[in-house]
Amino acid sequence: MMEDLRCACDARGCGRTLGEDDLMLRMTTDAGERRAYECPCGAVTVTVVR
Repeated sequence: MMEDLRCACDARGCGRTLGEDDLMLRMTTDAGERRAYECPCGAVTVTVVR
């Protein structure tokens, strides 16, 4: 399923594509799955997958 989602770090000057190796936290609720990614630059990106 990760291949269906393409996300990138939006920290100023970064733009690195985030993937499975960057996934730090996954939580599932009725509203969908929340995924938190930590970029090597130190920024955290959270996505919601329905």
